[in-house]
Amino acid sequence: MRGPLALVALLALAGPVSAADLAIEVDGVEPGAGRVFVALCTGSLAEEACRIGQNGPASGPSLRFGFTDVPPGSYAVAAFQDLDGDGRLGRTQLGLPTEPYGFSNGAGRRGRPDFAAAAFRLAGPGASLRVRLARALPAR
Repeated sequence: MRGPLALVALLALAGPVSAADLAIEVDGVEPGAGRVFVALCTGSLAEEACRIGQNGPASGPSLRFGFTDVPPGSYAVAAFQDLDGDGRLGRTQLGLPTEPYGFSNGAGRRGRPDFAAAAFRLAGPGASLRVRLARALPAR
C-alpha cells in the first residue's frame, strides 16, 4: 500500500493525540493578601501568549491549581500574587516587579525571564510542577 491511502492507514493506527492534565503547586504565597494568578504560556512569556489561566485567593502559603485537557506541547508557567487587587503584576518605573512572582524552572530570578529557560514539555497525563513566588524588591 503506497501513497495517500498508506498515510491515512498509518494515521488511523496512531490514534488521536490525547490531552493531558497538569497540576501546578505555587509556593511562597503571602497568605491573606489578594489573589494568586497562574497562566500557561506558549512560545513566549508575553501576556498575549499566556491565555490559559486560573486564579484563586491567597488562602495559605501554598496553593494548588489544576489544568485539564491541555494539548501536548511546550509550555511555561507564569505566576504572581496580586497584592493590590488590580489584576496585574505591579511594576516600578524601571519595570521591576513590586509583587511576588515566579516562573516554571525558576526562570527569571537573575534577570529578565526567558521562555526557553522556563519551558517544559507536556507530553502525557498526570504531569505536575512547582513554582515558587518571590519578591524582586523588599515589601514596603
